[in-house]
Amino acid sequence: MYAASREASTRAREALSAALIGSDSVAATTGSELFAVVTVLDDQRSLRVALADKSVSSSARAELAERVFGGKISAATLAVLTTAVAQNWSRARDLVDTLELLGQEALLRAATDRGRIDAVEDELFRLGRIVEDYPDLEQALAVRGTPAQAKRELLERLLSGKVEDITLQLAQQAVGRSVGDVGPVFDRLSDLAAALRRQIVAHVRAAVELTQQQREHLAASLQRIYDKPITVHVQVDETLLAGVVVRVGDDVIDGSAIGRLLRLRQSLT
Repeated sequence: MYAASREASTRAREALSAALIGSDSVAATTGSELFAVVTVLDDQRSLRVALADKSVSSSARAELAERVFGGKISAATLAVLTTAVAQNWSRARDLVDTLELLGQEALLRAATDRGRIDAVEDELFRLGRIVEDYPDLEQALAVRGTPAQAKRELLERLLSGKVEDITLQLAQQAVGRSVGDVGPVFDRLSDLAAALRRQIVAHVRAAVELTQQQREHLAASLQRIYDKPITVHVQVDETLLAGVVVRVGDDVIDGSAIGRLLRLRQSLT
């Protein structure tokens, strides 16, 4: 995002924080309704452009949003929307993407209020691994020609009753708007859930499944290194032969047998 959109996004997030003072039902409703607004704006280019038109006064843009969506969404959601459209955005697309992000944050807030954020975060991570392991599924969710609603219905059939309702909502929204591989989309959502809990994520590939004690030891070691609470997500990768590879942001710690062999080979050349 350019500077104008970053500033606008900050103001919109502040409006969301103010709107979510209340029960988890407020956060859940706001998240779902923001997703519905995003769907409308994705489908109606002229409205999307009008709501982000910097040549029109901020009050006029807010009034337009209220005329279109007033009475169709809750007062809390409308307050977030009108604040967002009253800002100056570098691109109309930045406005829509930010509204989607705010919807995600609202739903994750609802999961936190319900005490289910850990489950949602883990399920999103697992979804990323599932689509990586099943190329046909990833293709079905990523192909450009498939309507967004068809992708959402596919996830509904696959996941309904098997994951948290909030996980399903987040996943359906993500695949409906995604272009290309969807595995990284689920990873970003999982990372967002951790970030909202003020934690950072360690993506771990291990040659064998780690025990709970091993996970806790690894998390404690990483917390000492980064001086922040760590969420550890583990994926079994038998090609490593032994050991683990840990990625935290751009940092990679390769303690696998393959990694050691490669380093040995490099030292001999």
